[in-house]
Amino acid sequence: MRPRSEEQGEPEEREEPLSGGFINKVVRSGDTVRRTAGERAEYVWELLELFERAGWQGAPRHLGTDEWGREVLSYAEGSAGQEAGDEGLAAVARLVREFHDLTAGTPAAAGGEVVCHNDLSPKNTVYREVPGLGTRPVVIIDWDLAAPGSRIHDVAQVCWQFCGTGPSGPGPHQVGRRFGIICDAYGLDAADRGRVVETVLWWQDRCWRGIEAAAEAGDPAMVRLRDGGAVAEVRAAYAWTATHRAVLEQCAQPWHKHD
Repeated sequence: MRPRSEEQGEPEEREEPLSGGFINKVVRSGDTVRRTAGERAEYVWELLELFERAGWQGAPRHLGTDEWGREVLSYAEGSAGQEAGDEGLAAVARLVREFHDLTAGTPAAAGGEVVCHNDLSPKNTVYREVPGLGTRPVVIIDWDLAAPGSRIHDVAQVCWQFCGTGPSGPGPHQVGRRFGIICDAYGLDAADRGRVVETVLWWQDRCWRGIEAAAEAGDPAMVRLRDGGAVAEVRAAYAWTATHRAVLEQCAQPWHKHD
């Protein structure tokens, strides 16, 4: 698949830097977002085009490349990084279920159950005011790490990133209650519910070790993350999750009340 290119010579609109581009510089130009294409850009573009063909509105549209070779994506109106209440958590889980179901059995998911986003977090989730419902998550952005995988991987990442899972969060029973809301809204089966917490621990361990290794290898972005305290923060979250594992696992079960 060759990316669609924009016509040359058109006047450029003023570019506005966007927050959240920690590794790549991201700018807004009119109704588009411009950013340096990643190493796996072709795969990501094909995935976004799969979503477009299916009519799914939960991801940006791939619009091509500009004259500087940057990828051009549609701009998602709203704000990222918001704290989700119970309904917001459920809505995030449903968005994840939607794109998992869309990709199951497709060439993009070859070798896995589905295509996983692999970087689900509030900063990669755009929220908008929905009439009659309040503020809700509507678009998931930054698909650079998307790859074939297991459903449980993305669900566990949502549990880690959206629930305050760590020593500075609301406590194990409240975090576990949120795990249950996510599992219910996604429709996770009993077998995978039993693996949620161990998969959260897998993510946390993988995350801090990955940052540390890349920083030691000299990756500038990972050096900034490590020096900014990310490794210590994730290691603390891992220790907290391991300490409270039994409570979290109990709360993730379908028979546990979440009110």
